[in-house]
Amino acid sequence: MTGAVTALPDAGPAAGPSLVTVAHGTRMSAGNRIAVAITAQARRRLDVAATASYVELCQPHFADVMTSAQGPTVVVPLLLSSGFHTRVDLPGAVTRSAYPVRLAGPLGPHPLLAEVMVRRLLGAGARPDDPVVMAAAGSNDPAALVDLAEMTRLLRRRWDGPVHLATVGGRGRRVHDTVVAARAGGRVAVVPYLLAPGHFLGQVRRRAASAGATVVADVIGADPLVAELVVRRYLACTRDHTLAA
Repeated sequence: MTGAVTALPDAGPAAGPSLVTVAHGTRMSAGNRIAVAITAQARRRLDVAATASYVELCQPHFADVMTSAQGPTVVVPLLLSSGFHTRVDLPGAVTRSAYPVRLAGPLGPHPLLAEVMVRRLLGAGARPDDPVVMAAAGSNDPAALVDLAEMTRLLRRRWDGPVHLATVGGRGRRVHDTVVAARAGGRVAVVPYLLAPGHFLGQVRRRAASAGATVVADVIGADPLVAELVVRRYLACTRDHTLAA
């Protein structure tokens, strides 16, 4: 069974190309609603028609949205790093549209995401000098690994304590081992580098708890800064490129 999701309210007359966001998708409806909330915020800012879509596990599927497009579109992936989806899946689905499409890059790495993770850490009770483990889903894709390393660097610039990268899968040090090593001096906080709740958040929480993490923060979620990043991605595509019907 796929995760149910609430549809966006109807938009008024479009002032520019439609916005289509595309998240990975999860079987958890709460996770899928994050994409809807982010897209709704961006739609209000941009005053254009907007649709939230998913690679898999939730309707509407991105490929179907592209097939049924009614005009020029800007696609903003709600993905945190480069990888197979951004390199293969999404460009392939874009070709289904009968109209011009501009495909933006993933949301991360970006300083705004570091800012949101700092908010999540402090909101969960982390101290500004606590060691932090940034826990990502992980990947074997070289481009994704570069993006994760850069995101770790950006978070280090915003956090007073040391910041370590850990992954649930793929290449890299695992969450449990990284938390154990980081808490040698006492406290350690874990912040998921995940946009929405789902399978990977459950894995992060269980492994962090088993390793004795002091604090486990929430996911990035539908923070206004994430919507701001979507708006910037959209405007960058429309500023430099004309999308004629």
